[in-house]
Amino acid sequence: MEMFPFFLNYLLSFYIRTWISPLGELMKYTIVYWSRYGHNKKIVNYLAEKLKKKKAETNILSTDDADPTALPEADLYIFSAAAEAFNLQKNMRTFMKNLEGMDGKKYGIINTHGMDKDRLYKMEKLLSKKNMVKVASVDFKVGKDIKSGNALMEDWESQLDKFAEKL
Repeated sequence: MEMFPFFLNYLLSFYIRTWISPLGELMKYTIVYWSRYGHNKKIVNYLAEKLKKKKAETNILSTDDADPTALPEADLYIFSAAAEAFNLQKNMRTFMKNLEGMDGKKYGIINTHGMDKDRLYKMEKLLSKKNMVKVASVDFKVGKDIKSGNALMEDWESQLDKFAEKL
């Protein structure tokens, strides 16, 4: 008798994996971010809301709360961090160096910076060493904006919308 419910559960999970997930009805995203001043947190929260509207499941973790050796299973991983001192921020850099079990996993990257040059290429280099596959990237310059002071520049939401469409 116990075999029958097990078999039904197996068939149901097979159906979900085979038919529902490939159709994009239940995409899973894990978002890992680091944020000193709140810009990256603001970005990932906005992105998570966009993805939820696409009927996606999102999991947001800070580098302080996430374990790079045991990230939750996802269809796509998104990493968001700032550039500091002409490099990718140290917490995210260390986190990415310590990632395990990411062969063939898809990712998107987001970088905020106050310089003329982003640090997306540094993120790509670290993730390519983990044999991950890039799907999308976007950078946001942080600086003086008439409306918001020292914050994300105007039009950041539309840039993030375009990024989300690629995921």
